[in-house]
Amino acid sequence: MEDYNKIIESLGVRYIKSKSIRIVQSLTVDNYYDVSNMIVLLHQGEISFGEERHKVKEGELLFIPGGRSVSISYGSGNTIKLSNEELLTNREKFLNSVTDPDLIGLDPNSFSYVSFEAKVFDSVNFFTSLDIPPFIISETPKLGEYILDTVKEDLANEAGKDRVININTDRIVVEIIRFILRKNLFVERLATNSTYFKDPRLLDIFAYIKKYLGGDLSNKVLAGVANVSEDYVGQYFKMLTGINPQDYIEYQRMEKAVDLLRTSKKSIREIGGEVGYKDTAYFCRRFKMMFGIPAGKMRRRESLMNI
Repeated sequence: MEDYNKIIESLGVRYIKSKSIRIVQSLTVDNYYDVSNMIVLLHQGEISFGEERHKVKEGELLFIPGGRSVSISYGSGNTIKLSNEELLTNREKFLNSVTDPDLIGLDPNSFSYVSFEAKVFDSVNFFTSLDIPPFIISETPKLGEYILDTVKEDLANEAGKDRVININTDRIVVEIIRFILRKNLFVERLATNSTYFKDPRLLDIFAYIKKYLGGDLSNKVLAGVANVSEDYVGQYFKMLTGINPQDYIEYQRMEKAVDLLRTSKKSIREIGGEVGYKDTAYFCRRFKMMFGIPAGKMRRRESLMNI
């Protein structure tokens, strides 16, 4: 348990957004994907996910780790199948935001969600690194309370709003990890993470990648950081993390690009250059390949999600 406590203490948690949603028309998104983690509380109605169409019961929660593509259906009966990109331009036909805190959860087809990131040593996405599928969380009333309170705080304009939201987001992350441990889920992967997050050379690589994300991050450079041979650094990195370093770097670059699309008014060209892509066209191709939508539409999605 001590190792898990150390991991929890090392986590840098950041709130992204929260909403309460009314399902206007049933739909299925075959390739939902986000770099952020999302925890969904189903108030009323139906939500199902995955190829097996696992159903979330009313009052249960669905956790979708960042970096996992999943099929997700909102509502019951015959659903309209959409891609992420198709949902962007027609979102208001299917999903509406509830803006009155007193109406949250009263609609017969509604849910609330909080999205967030949780990074070990402010470098590695913790839940993404576990490579775990989406899963249902039940019998955890505190988690539902934290989600509702976060959504309501976000809609309010009270003093200390940001502080309360940040505290709630920390609590949400801890409750998710507690559920995983209590139900003995993904224990082997958790144990592996607790081991490799102790390796100082690996932590140096993580820190260097974060600091110089837009620069030269070839295996030759990483080998110098870890003080191992260029031929060995890829094998060393993959042995500890399960992913080769260049794939990890691209994910980090794309994650940073999404953050800039959400929080800045920089052009696509500027964002691509900032995260290490000199060729804007290549950056755009890789972005769409990873997320299923163009970078420009990702920005538009974030704008629509704030309506």
